[in-house]
Amino acid sequence: MGTLHGTIIDAVSGESLDAKVHVLNASGTFSHPPNSMLKRGPGTPFFFCDGSFAVEGSRGRTDVLVERGTEYEPYRTTVELPAKGRVELEIPLRRWYSPQEEAWYPGNTHIHYDEKETRPDERLGIDCSVEGYNVTCVSVLDRRQLPYASNKYPIGVMNEFTTAHHVLDIGEENRHYGDNSPWGFGYGHVMLLNIRNLVQPVSRGHTLAGQFDPDYPPLCFCCDDAREQGGLVIWCHNGRGMEAPVAAALGKLDAFNLFDPFWMDPEYDLWYKLLNCGLRLPASTGTDWFVCSNNRVYVQVDGEFSYASWIEGMKQGRTFITNGPALQLTLNGRPMGDTVECGSGTKLEAEVTFSSFYPIERAELVINGAVVQRWEWPEGRREGVLLYGFTAERDGWVAARLWGDSRDSFGQSIYAHSSPSYFRGGAPPDERETDANFFLRSIDESLKWIDSYGRYNNDQQREDVRELFRRGREVFAGLAG
Repeated sequence: MGTLHGTIIDAVSGESLDAKVHVLNASGTFSHPPNSMLKRGPGTPFFFCDGSFAVEGSRGRTDVLVERGTEYEPYRTTVELPAKGRVELEIPLRRWYSPQEEAWYPGNTHIHYDEKETRPDERLGIDCSVEGYNVTCVSVLDRRQLPYASNKYPIGVMNEFTTAHHVLDIGEENRHYGDNSPWGFGYGHVMLLNIRNLVQPVSRGHTLAGQFDPDYPPLCFCCDDAREQGGLVIWCHNGRGMEAPVAAALGKLDAFNLFDPFWMDPEYDLWYKLLNCGLRLPASTGTDWFVCSNNRVYVQVDGEFSYASWIEGMKQGRTFITNGPALQLTLNGRPMGDTVECGSGTKLEAEVTFSSFYPIERAELVINGAVVQRWEWPEGRREGVLLYGFTAERDGWVAARLWGDSRDSFGQSIYAHSSPSYFRGGAPPDERETDANFFLRSIDESLKWIDSYGRYNNDQQREDVRELFRRGREVFAGLAG
């Protein structure tokens, strides 16, 4: 058996870099050092290393792939491994994107380790570093008291994993499932970040918690508790859950996690409908179980990077979500999340700027949920500046999204989506009445569930939930009217 010894460095500075490594030996099997930490998730298998590695293999062609997050170019090479002896390989990784130079900082706002993970400390340390996150948010969760490995960590920022350039925050996934509930997921899921104490109950209902646990309290009550602690509240899984429109309408949410970990619904239908109702919901994302996709949210901060400035950037809507490409959007020169005040007939110009390691075949501009401009490059492009002018006839929002036909090492197709920018043209958008009526119908179905299927300890609990949903309904009724 021969030995391949690899050393991984930054191509410019020469400093040692940790990374994830795929070695395919001559017999066509994935090779890794004994007891190495292996990547979780679909696609190409990898092992993690701290800057150097040694792998044994049979004589012949050996393929090597090395990755570090999405901001470095993947490194591919082939070496001939001898029957005996050692081959030295230096692997220089080169950045194609340096987001921090423009005050963009990547994060993962939804991650857990399951009960089968035996090395959570090591995995958490290497995952965060190799992926290049500046913010990692791990969430405590409760599903019939299964011993999830990530539940061992105390709530709050963990100093042992936190540096000047990376913050690890232990938050909470507060959730509910309910049988026969509209939209699935029962009330739904919210992520609570930057909290000081656990918000109880973490889960409710007989499906998630105990056999006789009630469907109480609603998630909105827990959002209020988190906000009182200075926490950030993010809805997850693209609005699935019957309390999503209620929480959004009543101002309980700071952002929206969109299909973490998988890109499953390119229309983002529920999010777009909520935006059409005038509700401001910046985009965020995460990977859910382990780091099982390249999903990340980039947040632009004012001044020096800190967790507080990153959270503020999230609230302002200075975000885009991606599994690789970089994407920026301005409206009349104003950054994402801003509102351009204008009257009917005002000329507006959206500018979309993108860059990507993998080629981009399509870019789209979305206004009030409809694609108004599509750019296509069958040969693929890796960067571009795109302009689109339009007239503001009514209020609305605009966002940009990218598509690529390549697949990353998790087997996912390439994408990116900006948070919205907003404009006020003097009247509600045409789509508002239709979409507000959509949510009115959904809330009416939820009220039927509360009356017929919901399990509560007493009439007051049922009435509390009913009253919450009625308040959300009143908001949409006003919008529809």
